Amino acid sequence: MDDAFSGSPGDARRVPALFISAPASHHGKTTVTAALARCYAKRGLRVRVFKTGPDFIDPMLLAHAAGGVHPAYQLDLWLAGADACQKMVYDAAQDADAILIEGVMGLFDGQPSSADLAALLGVPVLAVIDATGMAQTFGAVAYGLAHYRAGLSFAGVLANSVASTRHAEMLEQGLRPGLNIRYFGAMLRSADTALPERHLGLVQAAEVPDLAARIEHAAAAIGQTGLASLPAPVSFYAPSNVDASAHLPLTLLGVRIGIARDAAFSFIYPANLDCLRVMGATLQFFSPLNDAELPDVDSLYFPGGYPELHLQTLQNNLSMKAALHHHHACNKPIFAECGGMLYLLGSLTDKSGNAAAMTGLLPGRAVMQSRLQGLGYQSAPMPGGVLRAHTFHHSMIDTPMVPQAIGERLHNTSAGEKIFQVGRITATYLHCYFPSNPTAAAALFLPGRK
Repeated sequence: MDDAFSGSPGDARRVPALFISAPASHHGKTTVTAALARCYAKRGLRVRVFKTGPDFIDPMLLAHAAGGVHPAYQLDLWLAGADACQKMVYDAAQDADAILIEGVMGLFDGQPSSADLAALLGVPVLAVIDATGMAQTFGAVAYGLAHYRAGLSFAGVLANSVASTRHAEMLEQGLRPGLNIRYFGAMLRSADTALPERHLGLVQAAEVPDLAARIEHAAAAIGQTGLASLPAPVSFYAPSNVDASAHLPLTLLGVRIGIARDAAFSFIYPANLDCLRVMGATLQFFSPLNDAELPDVDSLYFPGGYPELHLQTLQNNLSMKAALHHHHACNKPIFAECGGMLYLLGSLTDKSGNAAAMTGLLPGRAVMQSRLQGLGYQSAPMPGGVLRAHTFHHSMIDTPMVPQAIGERLHNTSAGEKIFQVGRITATYLHCYFPSNPTAAAALFLPGRK
């Protein structure tokens, strides 16, 4: 493998890389990406894994599959920008033996799409196609993906959820010689490799007791395909623009931020943590589920997650609630996103009708719904400036609070999410991406503002 170069932005680092995509969601992209990561990591290779888009759950699984040394960062062209995405992968390439990027939805879905990111980075696309109920038409789907966009590097296709050896043969027959599409083989349908799901996507990695065994089964299956060999090297370049995050002012120097992190609150961008640290903040993690008190901090950050799955535990942790009320009474900042906001309300009701008392720091209640209630990119006008953000939730809130601001959707199809302020609490359904405006992010946590 070539040594890494240093110096000008035009210098490159060559690393085997693959972009795993599909015709749509639910074709098995995460399983295949995790299987590849584990397959390569078991050989002692240093694998770095990324996830396209704003997803929180898939990256946890991918990081686990790759060995858990590094978090799996989100590559999002709208939230982060092309230069930041390019830099994250370039930085990872400096000490990686392989880079895997899982796409989002279908290859060409969305604006920007997975194809846009693959083209920007120059990483060949592997199309994973769930072949359930399909035979030779597999070739037509593969051909469409390979040729829909001129100039997109296409590595080949993998058949997933294949019923039998005979089924695999029929699928391969659809890839006629003249199509010139590489067939990497098939992964047979197996309950041993399936990843469990719930209403916000896959079940979190820490909640799947046999996750390691499932990934091992998938890695063994991928090892029997043409993907067992490392993909071809790709040249990764530093972005032409200087990385502004490396020169951020130490706005949060000396500020101690307590961050809720447990099974109920885990939806947080690793880049957000990096951004806070670069600005000088000291991060301390605590568990609203298990801890009796807060760490000694100046500000609090409640990310999203699954509080609705832990109603009784959150309700019964009275000492944590008291500590939060004391923090708020001292006029210390609290920033809460989505599930974090639900925890600050008076009560939360799950889809079965079970209700529990939450902290009561914010007036109102939240009720889980059977259908998705909010989805998409938005600009979030926060007290310190506009942050780019994303929303994805199944609950509705009933509150007398008047919003301080309202998010603006990237595609103006409906009203944006509300942003509430009560004292030093800022709460919203929006998951904000701090590197999009570090100054605005810092303002959420700076103590002393009235």
